Amino acid sequence: MKSIFRSLILAALIGNSAMAQSPWERIAKMPSTLGVEKGSKSFKTSDFYLEILNSSHTAAAFSPVKDTIFDYTPDERLKLRDKDGFYHLGDINIRYKKISEKDWTSFSSAKKRVDVLPLSGGKSVIAASDLGPALGENSSISVKRFWELEGKNIVLRFEISNLSKEEVEIGSLGIPMIFNNILQDKKLDDAHMDNVFFDPYIGKDAGYIQVNRLHGKGQSLLVLPHLNASFEAYNPLNDDPTPRSIVFEGFHEWMIHSKAHAENEWKGVEQWNEPTSAILKAGEKRQYALKFVFAPSIREIESQLEKEKRPVAVGIPGYVLPFNEVGALHLKYGKKVQSIEVHPAGSLAISPKSVNAKWQSYEVIGKVWGRSRVTVKYKDGTVQTIHYKVIKSQEEVVKDLGNFLTTKQWFDDKDDPFGRAPSIITYDYEEQRQVTQEQRAWYVGLSDEAGAASWLAAFMKQALIQDKGEVEKIKRFANETLWGKLQYSEGPKKYGVKKSMFYYEPDSLPKGTYREDINWNVWSAWKKKEADSPGRSYNYPHVAAAHWVLYKLARNHEGLAENWKQHLENAFHTSIAMVRLAPHYAQFGQMEGTVFLLILEDLKREGILDMANELEAAMKQRADHWKSLGYPFGSEMPWDSTGQEEVYMWSKYFGNHDKADVTLNAILAYMPTLPHWGYNGSARRYWDFVYGGKLSRIERQLHHYGSALNSIPVSDAYRENPNDFYLLRVGHAGAMGALANVTQDGFGPAAFHSYPSTLANDGITGDYGSGFFGYAVNSGTYIVKHPEFGYVAFSGNAKKEGDWVITEVTTAGKNRIFLAPEKVWITLEAGRVSTVKYNTKTKEVELILEGANEHTKNALVQINREVKTSATKDERGFYKVELSEGENLFKLRLY
Repeated sequence: MKSIFRSLILAALIGNSAMAQSPWERIAKMPSTLGVEKGSKSFKTSDFYLEILNSSHTAAAFSPVKDTIFDYTPDERLKLRDKDGFYHLGDINIRYKKISEKDWTSFSSAKKRVDVLPLSGGKSVIAASDLGPALGENSSISVKRFWELEGKNIVLRFEISNLSKEEVEIGSLGIPMIFNNILQDKKLDDAHMDNVFFDPYIGKDAGYIQVNRLHGKGQSLLVLPHLNASFEAYNPLNDDPTPRSIVFEGFHEWMIHSKAHAENEWKGVEQWNEPTSAILKAGEKRQYALKFVFAPSIREIESQLEKEKRPVAVGIPGYVLPFNEVGALHLKYGKKVQSIEVHPAGSLAISPKSVNAKWQSYEVIGKVWGRSRVTVKYKDGTVQTIHYKVIKSQEEVVKDLGNFLTTKQWFDDKDDPFGRAPSIITYDYEEQRQVTQEQRAWYVGLSDEAGAASWLAAFMKQALIQDKGEVEKIKRFANETLWGKLQYSEGPKKYGVKKSMFYYEPDSLPKGTYREDINWNVWSAWKKKEADSPGRSYNYPHVAAAHWVLYKLARNHEGLAENWKQHLENAFHTSIAMVRLAPHYAQFGQMEGTVFLLILEDLKREGILDMANELEAAMKQRADHWKSLGYPFGSEMPWDSTGQEEVYMWSKYFGNHDKADVTLNAILAYMPTLPHWGYNGSARRYWDFVYGGKLSRIERQLHHYGSALNSIPVSDAYRENPNDFYLLRVGHAGAMGALANVTQDGFGPAAFHSYPSTLANDGITGDYGSGFFGYAVNSGTYIVKHPEFGYVAFSGNAKKEGDWVITEVTTAGKNRIFLAPEKVWITLEAGRVSTVKYNTKTKEVELILEGANEHTKNALVQINREVKTSATKDERGFYKVELSEGENLFKLRLY
């Protein structure tokens, strides 16, 4: 299967005719021009080891002194990537023109390699060069490059001079960031030791790039602005011939100026920051420099920024801000804030707030739905931008989503030749139509993530907010389409899940069945035999979750669903069928695999111990296999970011705490916290626009389903370690990623496109719903006493009145509350909490419960420790509270 997936990517990127020869084989035959054979010079600081090629003055090696075996650059491919067009650390891209000229002239030091002219430098300069030979004789500018030492750190500086007699405009200026994220031919153990991922904070003078090793441990490399190097844009270097695929996301450049790009490739697209250029007068020189420093660890990045005298921003609860939540923005910098501007004007209301003398703090309230940029100007001229996304309340977003799924996406064509009606089918938002035919069978086959995610989201929505009309539709889908069609209901494959209900087999169906404008001559247009296969384990959690939700509706509510025991048993049998019928891929962690643990817990509560024991034994076999691996995060892909969720949950459940820690650290390596809604808590994924999107390309996806799924283990780890505020920030941001991209009318896209040429939602629903599963089972209100910020709430509005902390609950489900000072996790199987009151002295807790409705007569409350309360537990261990029509009070006291 891996080879098939690679083939799809390569075919998409380089064309089917070239498949006989791999890209790397073709690259190897290209002439070498970098001059590796001419040798290099090496330098050391107390932190860094740097090796620079004599011919190009680009980096041949860049390592921490503590571990020189490891290299931040793609060192193992240096002699393969020694050709024209391949970027290396130390290169530069420029677009410029004289004021009298109309068109931009482009220069790249990587485009055509010519030996640089070495220059002498000052005491701190370790290598200096003139790039004039590459610029040519008629260039209006000169470019000189300097590698410098600054204490234990490394500085990369460029000097650009205007050689003409008139003004020259620098329209774009980019410095390629070439770090080793090439996973080609790497086993997971090797990749976690050799490779890095990097994420940008595109925050102008406060911006930076963090470069983390895949295992998430040890130092984190930071790239910082040092001189005139405002981080304005982050541009993909798609002209680099290194083949992009599922094993290589691509390189990017740090853009200091981007006006020329904004006028051309990015025309009409609202950028993260306002594009700028620079004017050089005749004879004028300008310096641009970046600095490379180490933070001791990922969690200590912000403290290192403080030491480097860089502005630090901490947004609470984050940068996805619902209308009904009051946010806080805390800024720390050595200079006072001079002004704050918001773009679009009025999209946020920002007012000063006194919290702690060390921070300049502000209250932030969302006013206008959509993207919002906050520009902070400090008195020394430093400019910082912080990027917010304002959304409807979490409850409204989820209601909108449920409505869109069960109206716009409701497919009820009784004449459908594939038997997919009734169902909730894939939707193209750009064309405002349902997608019923696609050359990638799984898109329209109601299975796989791209096909199943929409109906999965519709089920999970009901786990949070029940709607009778919507429930009737998902029940119809479950009874008429899922059971017996998508899922085998009899025979040796019973409970198995098909890969797709859609297939391409024109000879077996009436003429005219298939659209003629689609190219069906591709491997992904599966024949019926392939589509009917139950061998893909990743399809099973979706179906198991559907059965599980129906169990919850029938067991905990009235008049919504029937026969709870049958639904729970169906969920169990689906879980077991996965390991029986899809054993190869079942060895890997599954996206939404947390559902198997939830099913196990419910089997135990219901006293169905024979099934519970069988399920637990099957899952322990898988967990024991993971325990034997160094990095058990494989999948059908060479590297993945979705198996970690289930690996962590089962490892913790079975007491494999060392493996749970390995998993958590790996997650934190690719799931950053940054002052930018798109990247904050966004788990790395860069190939699923090919497998689950409309605009098909290799690209860093912002809030793909991995964000909310990975928030499950991160949030769980926080509840175990409530002093680790970093975990809360990452986990909450990941959960909110499931809501960040939902449109005002409820469309849930596959992800948001990060390319500056797009910066928009993908046009198709794709695999969105897998992430919504993460939000549905994990979102909660977190009440925290921060040592500097005082009592704060994530997904809530907290205020302190005397000894009481009173918190409005703002999650969609209003069914989970974590009191961090007491390490208390309160969850509701049924019922909703509007307000939590917590007395910090007496340890009293009061839950204000919403009133009864037609389907919910009782609140069912679970608490992770023993408490004093007048309520009694039912047979499943829940505190049962009979609800009246108005507000209800559930009181308890903590020991």
